[in-house]
Amino acid sequence: MLRSSLPLLAASLLALSSCSSSSTSDTGTASTTGAAATDSAATAAAPATSDNSSTAAQGGAGKADPNGPTAPHADDKEFMMSAAHSDQNEIQFSKMALAKGVTGMTKTFAEKMIADHTKSTADLKPIAAKAGVTLPTDMDADHKAMAPEMEKLSGKAFEDKYNKQMVADHQKTANTMAAHQTMTKNTDLQGFITKTLPVVESHLGMASQDANMKM
Repeated sequence: MLRSSLPLLAASLLALSSCSSSSTSDTGTASTTGAAATDSAATAAAPATSDNSSTAAQGGAGKADPNGPTAPHADDKEFMMSAAHSDQNEIQFSKMALAKGVTGMTKTFAEKMIADHTKSTADLKPIAAKAGVTLPTDMDADHKAMAPEMEKLSGKAFEDKYNKQMVADHQKTANTMAAHQTMTKNTDLQGFITKTLPVVESHLGMASQDANMKM
């Protein structure tokens, strides 16, 4: 009797062992699958947070700030003088950039500065003539003093300086236009600012993007 019951006992023990292993394996698989799902969900959520932060960081670029630094604009004459000087600053520095052989986005930007700021002065001239104001045809004193140092630079050093200067210049010009638009009673000048300010803000956005890419 003892001898005949041994095979049955052995079979029972093997069956129990098999069930235990299967249960452990299934539990391990479920745990791993759950962890993978959690990791996948966390990974999927992370890029959205990163993208939102990036978008928020770029949100303020290309906008005028009437309370920020401005060029002189105590009256309409002073504003028009500053606007014409600003056009010349961008035109002449951009011509310098092209002469130095800038390429890519910087070259495209410089060509656009020359075209758009030439048009800006052309649009301002009849308004200035009507008001008896003779517009300057050269850069302002600060940019004249800056020009020799710019001329000494070349390659990436020049591009970096040019791009950063374009950001600073266009921010100040946009600020000045926004601030003076609330001051002037000259409807022609108000129309000029309404037409030109979005162009200057677009330049500011382009310059900011290009300067950030060069960093």
